[in-house]
Amino acid sequence: MSAHSEAPIAAPNHAMLARIWSALEGAPALLTTVSLQGEGALPSVFATSDLAQASVAAAGLAVAEFMQAGGGSLPSVQCDRRLASMWFSSSLRAQGWTPPALWDAVAGDYRSADGWIRLHTNAPHHRAAALQVLGLDPQLSTREEVAQAVQRWNGSELESAIVANKGCAAEMRSQAQWALHPQGAAVAAEPLVAWRSWDAGVRAARVIEGTRPLAGIRVLDLTRVLAGPTATRLLAGFGAEVLRIDPASWDEPGVVPEMTLGKRCAQLQLDQPADLARLERLLTQADVLVHGYRSQALEQLGLGVARRRELNPALIDVALDAYGWSGPWADRRGFDSLVQMSSGIAHTGMQRSGAGKPVPLPVQALDHATGYLLAAAVVRGLTRRQLAGQGSQACLSLARTARLLADYPMPQGGNEPPFAAEGTADIDPFEERTAWGPAHRLQAPLRVAGAPMRWDLPASPLRSSPAGWR
Repeated sequence: MSAHSEAPIAAPNHAMLARIWSALEGAPALLTTVSLQGEGALPSVFATSDLAQASVAAAGLAVAEFMQAGGGSLPSVQCDRRLASMWFSSSLRAQGWTPPALWDAVAGDYRSADGWIRLHTNAPHHRAAALQVLGLDPQLSTREEVAQAVQRWNGSELESAIVANKGCAAEMRSQAQWALHPQGAAVAAEPLVAWRSWDAGVRAARVIEGTRPLAGIRVLDLTRVLAGPTATRLLAGFGAEVLRIDPASWDEPGVVPEMTLGKRCAQLQLDQPADLARLERLLTQADVLVHGYRSQALEQLGLGVARRRELNPALIDVALDAYGWSGPWADRRGFDSLVQMSSGIAHTGMQRSGAGKPVPLPVQALDHATGYLLAAAVVRGLTRRQLAGQGSQACLSLARTARLLADYPMPQGGNEPPFAAEGTADIDPFEERTAWGPAHRLQAPLRVAGAPMRWDLPASPLRSSPAGWR
């Protein structure tokens, strides 16, 4: 299929791509180079597969534009709807070993005295925070004991108590309730991508290698599950050098084999002056910073926006948070599954399906879609620097991506047919030698002509490399 064989932007997935590309401040004329291929959909009351395809395609279009900015022609972009949706679940196919479980034993949805609430307990300290509020032993309590304890609480009171104890929880709200909530209203008023740019004094344009367009781009990754790592994984797929930084205390075993593909992973303790100084040195040599710290965390470390710009005026600084950048919850901890509960997605799924409990999206689509939007913002920032000598900052959030998806409900009774089952043709034959054992990946969902997605490094454990550029 040629790059121009698709109909004009009209179908829902095309409309969503156009809206995303506009939020990225991309030229509308470039959309004609994108071919959105495939049919079928994930089972969802929202246009989840449209979101998957549109967000992945937007990242590919940003790469194509960057290649053009390097003096080449604008390459065609193809995005496969089914593969994009499958990558929103997992790309890894372990061979002879089993990846760790994705969820802690007590994480999940619970009936409260007046509705439903979700507890996010994958991190040990988040589990401890939630179970302490419930008066339970964080190590020994069973799921049944947690359920009994939750039923004694009203949802909003338990949510507030767990958050106050530095834990993570979300009461289930309807879309109407979220629209009236101060945080829902704040998020609705925010742009999908909030941009700032400045003259960085960069006048020497970078030579862009056609087959690996992001080769030589250094990406400092201060993100964790799942949106930020999704972004930096895509950047690595087009040749960027990605260095991920974690403290000694953090782990996310269920997703590390999935998300560290193409990256080196190092350790720094940012509360230690020597390690903070090392991070500053890395930052002065980076092209890109992607960070998922809560809004005030870097400020408290002395690495706020002004300091980052002072250290590296040409930096492309892209930030993610859960609940948005304004409003009373701007600094609240959050994850995809919690935002789905807060924003009415899980409630709408329950109502539309006739279920008696929350029905989330079939995949963690807010995380993955926001990840690809982050990657697209990075590459659009690189293009601005290439063409105009600008540094830039972009801010995105899971809650704002949820607002985008909420605008695209599936028509009642009009769901698309399900995707065909996974087959051998969907798997890349290349064997990846991960630290845990051999694995294959799904075929890449994105094709940018002349620049195939591929990864130079296998998935590796956190803290397995030195904290320095190659």
